[in-house]
Amino acid sequence: MATQQFIRVSEYGPSDNALFEYVLGLGDTALVLGQRMAEWLGHAPSMELDIAASNFSLDLIGQAEQFLNYAGEVEGDGRSGDDLAFLRDGMYFRNHLIVEQPNRDWGVTMVRHFFVSTFLVLQYELLSGSADEKIAGIAAKAVKEMRYHQRFSREWVIRLAGGTDEGFKRIARGFDTLWRFTGELFEKADYEDTLIEAGTAINVSELEASWQGEVDALLTQIGLDKPTALQMITGRTLGHHTEHLGHILCDLQFMQRAYPGATW
Repeated sequence: MATQQFIRVSEYGPSDNALFEYVLGLGDTALVLGQRMAEWLGHAPSMELDIAASNFSLDLIGQAEQFLNYAGEVEGDGRSGDDLAFLRDGMYFRNHLIVEQPNRDWGVTMVRHFFVSTFLVLQYELLSGSADEKIAGIAAKAVKEMRYHQRFSREWVIRLAGGTDEGFKRIARGFDTLWRFTGELFEKADYEDTLIEAGTAINVSELEASWQGEVDALLTQIGLDKPTALQMITGRTLGHHTEHLGHILCDLQFMQRAYPGATW
């Protein structure tokens, strides 16, 4: 993907605290994807899938809670994980743009989940050896969860693509719609360099070949041509997001903003 052009259109850049920004990104990606999966509660194609989506959401929000709590500790300004989740505007979120894309239908959702869970498995496997003990501990637990997410979503992509013509069309639409957001998964932020040198973070660009191998194998199995995108859309580290994040945050943050300081 090195030959593809990346687009940035906003300037809400990172703070001077590289570790804070890095952990924030880990937490935000898990949080937003968890919120997306929660939207299937009561709307999934079957009761079994309703439960599965809810459990996936719980896994991801659990990961987000741990990362965001740690980000608050690293920042040192007294903000908790809840503060970071519920009291930030969209331009200060650092999640990958792919996770904020709409569910559309179960086929598109499973393609998105396969893309992201495959990436997170590779990322967490390496982060479980991070020099930062807290990052390593969270990643070691999370990778076990994401391996199941990856297997589940892959099986559903195969099942739908190999079923009816309509199922194949929906899987194809998922690949075509989401492909332009996949390049950002392997884009390293400038502030990560010092963390990589210290063994705290990983160079995500090194994960691309393994990720592409998993995707290529799936495409071959279902008989679908690989999508192409002349431009990959990115910008999370600078505060650029698609319009969909704002709608997600309206739901996610409503209670805290309607009743400031409310606690259970």
